Amino acid sequence: MRLMQPARLVLASAVMAWGLSAAPPLAAQGMGLTFSGLDSVRGLPVEIRADSLDVNSATGETRLEGNAVLGQGDMRLAAPTIRIFYDTGERARILRLEASGGVTLVTAEEAAEAREAIYEVVAGTVSMRGDVILTQGPNVLSGDRLNVNLSTGQGRMEGNVRTVIQTTP
Repeated sequence: MRLMQPARLVLASAVMAWGLSAAPPLAAQGMGLTFSGLDSVRGLPVEIRADSLDVNSATGETRLEGNAVLGQGDMRLAAPTIRIFYDTGERARILRLEASGGVTLVTAEEAAEAREAIYEVVAGTVSMRGDVILTQGPNVLSGDRLNVNLSTGQGRMEGNVRTVIQTTP
């Protein structure tokens, strides 16, 4: 089974920074919305763990319930429920991943957390909803919704957006 990589999410700690009004733009501080850490795990074996696994060959859906963790290389996606949707004509092709109930996505380069996440493999997009927290090094970005296009490297955080950027004195 070949699985495309979703972004990794981890609970971010609070970061305190002073002088944000004089801080350089996000890109200059190394903060971006690209989930670039997902590229490094392509082609690696996929590990799946859960309390239960249900496969429906007719619909092409696999459902992981209870302490579900999907791992590939140093990427981990964890949630109470993870649903994997396959192309019914081509079983090895994953179309979409949906995680819900409190999602944590972690890569070597970033970590994110939200109530739910959807990875559209064909479109190359990751959407996270509900109390989203994205951590990249010492920088933290939070909001209600995060949409990332993995192909173009563009991302957008919306709704109650807050950013804490660690600056050097």
